Amino acid sequence: MININNKDLFWNYTATVLKIGSSVLLMPLILNKMPSQSVGIWNVFISISFFLTLVDFGFNASFTRNLTYIFSGAKELISDGYSNNIEEKNINYNLLSEMIITMRDFYFKLAIIVFLFLSTFGTFFILFISRTYTGNINLILISWFLFIIVNTYNLYTQYYESLLLGSGLIKKSKQLIIIGQASYMLLAGILILFDFDLLSIVIGQFISVLIVRILSKRLFFTNNMKAFLYKTSKIGKRALLKLIMPNAIKIGLTSFGGFLVQRSAIIIGSLFLSLEEIGSYGVTLQIINLMATLSLIYQSTFLTKINELRIIGDLNQLKDIHIKSKLIYFFTFIIGSLAIFFIAPWSLILLKSKTHLVKESVLIMMFLIAFIENNIIMSSNIILSKNIVPFYKASLISGFLIVIFLFVFFQFTKFGILNLVIVPLVIDLFYQGWKWPIEVIYDLKITYKDYQSFIKDLFFKPTN
Repeated sequence: MININNKDLFWNYTATVLKIGSSVLLMPLILNKMPSQSVGIWNVFISISFFLTLVDFGFNASFTRNLTYIFSGAKELISDGYSNNIEEKNINYNLLSEMIITMRDFYFKLAIIVFLFLSTFGTFFILFISRTYTGNINLILISWFLFIIVNTYNLYTQYYESLLLGSGLIKKSKQLIIIGQASYMLLAGILILFDFDLLSIVIGQFISVLIVRILSKRLFFTNNMKAFLYKTSKIGKRALLKLIMPNAIKIGLTSFGGFLVQRSAIIIGSLFLSLEEIGSYGVTLQIINLMATLSLIYQSTFLTKINELRIIGDLNQLKDIHIKSKLIYFFTFIIGSLAIFFIAPWSLILLKSKTHLVKESVLIMMFLIAFIENNIIMSSNIILSKNIVPFYKASLISGFLIVIFLFVFFQFTKFGILNLVIVPLVIDLFYQGWKWPIEVIYDLKITYKDYQSFIKDLFFKPTN
């Protein structure tokens, strides 16, 4: 059995604060030392980085989930659903070896494609949005090309993350992230103080990625693991890739739709709004995303356990984890939103920031969008534990509708930055915002009394 406890939860919280919040933690320096135009371009870089996490088209999530099945004792993998042919505590090292070879080959080819795409089309896009930039354009281009190298290498070595998470090494994998992010913040912070502008952030990211990947390889490929893998017989990697491909592609389509839902606004907005407005929206979005991600940490820590509980058929414990995740998410999100609303604007003024949060009406709608979208993510993770992907069409349709209506609204209305929140909010509420949470309720047979009993036991259950 894969064992996940409060230590894993603690390290996941700490790592997420640093990983997602590193930009926020550096924000006082960035906002104080960098001009608003650079902050705007920096936020475009962040959106492109987010997009690059999706270009594996769902294979990362599928690889991780199937690795969990292998480490849970699965003797075989199937394309849709999961096999009940398991033998607890006995790992099929032939299957594990083939999975590693498949992942390594897949990410190498994908990294080559991404490098070529970013070097050509990506460079034209950066030049286009920088047409009104009044600073040193050469510094932007140097930062961009280093950004390409960093993210290409990060993508090529993505399978290390799947190996650590799929094998249940949650705590150690998060500790590596903490080491990497601490290195990033230290180096980037020093370079920002010396006015290296965007280049300071990209150099910091390069060092961070390099440290995490080197340590990840040493952590997973121990002498014992290498000895077991050396003795395995090799089978055709194409067979395993084809097995994983159907659901991986569906997850990829879902992720692409999610990118369009969550991140297309800032890219499309950069074509119509000023860099100062994009900087303001981007900074606000980063702060909200950090808070929202922290609210999801309880469930994300137990994702490996959720997949294991599904394959062994323990739905009662799976239901308990989901209910607790939802309650923690709800209360954390509300408290975090209130803190941002009342404290963040004052803090930026105190820091003498050159970039400020969006106005209050836009901020409230951004809270609502984040709440709905993260609730969708929680429900999707429960559904994905069955190794089925029923929501990929809805995600794609929602994403494309948001892109279309963003262009329409910018062309034919004068709402300005309001377009970035009105369109996603309406599309989310139309279908996905309610559909998948209800599906999980039916799947786990959750009732109001389940929540009531859980809260009662939490606060009123007598202790021995």
